[in-house]
Amino acid sequence: MDILFLCIKIFLVRIIDVTLGTLRTIITVKDKVFLASVIGFFEVLVWFLIAKEALDTEIDSIFIGIFYALGFATGTYIGGKISRKVIKGNFLVQVITSKASEKWLQELRENGFAVSVMDIRQKDDDPDKYMFFMEINSSDFDKLHKIIKKYDKKAFIVVNESKTVVNGYFGQK
Repeated sequence: MDILFLCIKIFLVRIIDVTLGTLRTIITVKDKVFLASVIGFFEVLVWFLIAKEALDTEIDSIFIGIFYALGFATGTYIGGKISRKVIKGNFLVQVITSKASEKWLQELRENGFAVSVMDIRQKDDDPDKYMFFMEINSSDFDKLHKIIKKYDKKAFIVVNESKTVVNGYFGQK
């Protein structure tokens, strides 16, 4: 029974420390270094305590290592999911399509997306292509993606995370 309790404890605590690490990394990239430092303190404290316990145990079993690794993997997954929900950001979305239409642009704008359109071509004899530029809240990407796929399932979509937006316009919701 001691091994089962230890393995479950290691698994659960690793989820906590790796989730904190994932959040810390993303917050650091968002340039919130003080908050990242505070999270980092607790992340390493939790990691140290559980790593010490896992290494100092009298129990000799591969299951300790397996549950340690499972906690890491699960913490990475959970940390990613939490960060996507909690840490908001902006995306620059570029859509290349040959199917641009006023109806499509109207639907984008009605759904709160500010969009700029540019005519593009690689060669003179290429069919007309268009590039849509949109700066959106990251939480709105799934909604935008559904609209894009509705009009052009083969649209080429490029998404970049924006660190700073100056003088931009976000559509009204």
